[in-house]
Amino acid sequence: MHPPLAIESVDVRAVLVPLKRTPVLKSMSPPAWTIILIDLHMQGGVVGRSYLQPYLPNSVRYIAPLIHDLVERFKGKPANPVDLFRQARQSLWPIGLEGVTLAAIAGLDMAIWDALSKAAQLPLARYLGGSVGPVKAYNSNGLWLIDPSEVARETEELIAQGDFTALKIRLGRDSLAQDLAAIAAARRAGGASLQLMADFSQAHTRDEAIARCRALDGEGLYWMEEPIACDNLSGLAQLRRRLSTPIQVGENFWGPRDLQIALELDATDFVMPDLMRIGGVTGGCAPPASRQPRGCQCPPTCTPSFRLT
Repeated sequence: MHPPLAIESVDVRAVLVPLKRTPVLKSMSPPAWTIILIDLHMQGGVVGRSYLQPYLPNSVRYIAPLIHDLVERFKGKPANPVDLFRQARQSLWPIGLEGVTLAAIAGLDMAIWDALSKAAQLPLARYLGGSVGPVKAYNSNGLWLIDPSEVARETEELIAQGDFTALKIRLGRDSLAQDLAAIAAARRAGGASLQLMADFSQAHTRDEAIARCRALDGEGLYWMEEPIACDNLSGLAQLRRRLSTPIQVGENFWGPRDLQIALELDATDFVMPDLMRIGGVTGGCAPPASRQPRGCQCPPTCTPSFRLT
């Protein structure tokens, strides 16, 4: 058994990662991806590592100092992630418990869990009581809101990257005809067995989404992700009741409370937490107080080094 770990210091640095395919969304099209790398040094030499993906390059100047402040606060204290998660939130509540605050806490939390599992010489999944094995995966590194004429070529490229049988396709173009053309092109290139997960990136109002999603309801999509604003959970619940295609939401949940509200409203069929926003490993593992709807599944997003399911 490794002796209890205690926090010593932290190194935080940011990198801009060039992208092979520039994301094309209505809200943004970043040519590079902002990543914050965190090395958390423990007394005794163990180093826990994590990273955050805050999208906006300028956000680094707010998140990084807060991580340093948290480490200075907890320096020398036992690396108990559940206790430190609670204490960090209590210490920062005057400036809010979401956004920059929760991102910084999540980055520190993931690094602590990484250090603990390294000290135990176990993969994090096994350290948490789970198992290690193959999981289903889809390729989401393309099929943005590009011209439908380009979809077939890109579909073939994405499938070839790893013999994928499922891809994410972005929808929410200016017209229904364009979305239908993009879906048809992907099907022609990938075959009838190709699974398509549709992501609207919050492109529509509720009334627009009702019309668009009902028109696409017979297209055999695996799910429809965030057709409307991610925080309009009552609207998502209304939309879900009108569709046979499952609804996906959760990438933009800030903390376990958002997840609890979504489950209480039966607003979704799938929940996709992002560890930066949900609160790291501790926030992602926090059980909602409400009963999980029957059949609601949890395919996590981003942070592939920290998959929990």
